[in-house]
Amino acid sequence: VLSVSATLIKRRRESMASCFSYVSSRNKCYQYSFSRAGLRSSTSDLGDGTVVHCWIPQSHIDTKPTLLLLHGIGANAMWQWDRFIDRFIPRFNVYVPDLIFFGDSYTTRPDRSESFQASCVMKAMDGYGVRTMTVAGLSYGGFVAYSLAAQFKERVDRVVLICAGVALEEKDSEDGMFKVKSPEEAAAVLFPQSPSMLRRLLQLSFYKPPIWIPSCFAMDYIHVMCKDYLQERKELVEALHKGRRFSNLPKITQPALMIWGEEDQVFPVELAHRLKRYLGENRAQLVLLKKTGHAVNEEKPKEMYKHMKSFLCTDAMIPPNQINANRLMLANLISPDQQINK
Repeated sequence: VLSVSATLIKRRRESMASCFSYVSSRNKCYQYSFSRAGLRSSTSDLGDGTVVHCWIPQSHIDTKPTLLLLHGIGANAMWQWDRFIDRFIPRFNVYVPDLIFFGDSYTTRPDRSESFQASCVMKAMDGYGVRTMTVAGLSYGGFVAYSLAAQFKERVDRVVLICAGVALEEKDSEDGMFKVKSPEEAAAVLFPQSPSMLRRLLQLSFYKPPIWIPSCFAMDYIHVMCKDYLQERKELVEALHKGRRFSNLPKITQPALMIWGEEDQVFPVELAHRLKRYLGENRAQLVLLKKTGHAVNEEKPKEMYKHMKSFLCTDAMIPPNQINANRLMLANLISPDQQINK
């Protein structure tokens, strides 16, 4: 009887565990957070076997500039940008897409290049009637942001690259720049299929990684975040490296801000200096965050936002009619003496 009871209890616990997923529940919390902030979920069928999901404004306000936020490899867009949308939405029309093979975006086409990702994002933005935008990209999203700026010069006005090693080339792996030795190994780490591999990913991504991750949570994360489109995602990583030469990198002309963790083990800071030299001192700014790894958005979100705000929230980023309206409003609210002191 005791044996049967123990078996029944074990099965009941397993059943309850299968019904509850912390990661899935957190996904729902992020969905609520995005909706509460003023965004709504939208799906665009591009008509060529490609579907792009995007969080878009409830209503696009023409007097506000547009900010496009691109996530990196790993979790979906909500997990990586949730800390920032509340801060940006008052100033910008914020669009947050899932890149192809992440979240609810996918394609039946064989192209795995960042230029293809960029063209898909731009087609989706076309569908929303957005003409010009500022683009910010985390890690892999930075590769796509750079490609957007290179392909669509007239439509991208500024670029923010956060730990995005666009200046890498294939031979960097052979020269020992990276902790992983090949694109195949990189893909195995970036899309972990075991708790031990997830822990290795955290060790590489964080300056101070979590001390302990329960295996049950690790498997829950892997099941929700790392099982879909596994082969296609591996191909994305391989496409970033295969045949890549720095000499073939197009030079973007838009003002660029690079934010980098000094202790980044995924894309070492040398890649940041390489890109800054290539773009020129007057074209690109580089901000290095001390005691920070690759996961800048998680380790130093306040500093990351501060530097983004300083770069983005200037008169140059605000439509002229809105600048004039703001100045008129201030003139009506502030006395002449106060204006002089201001």
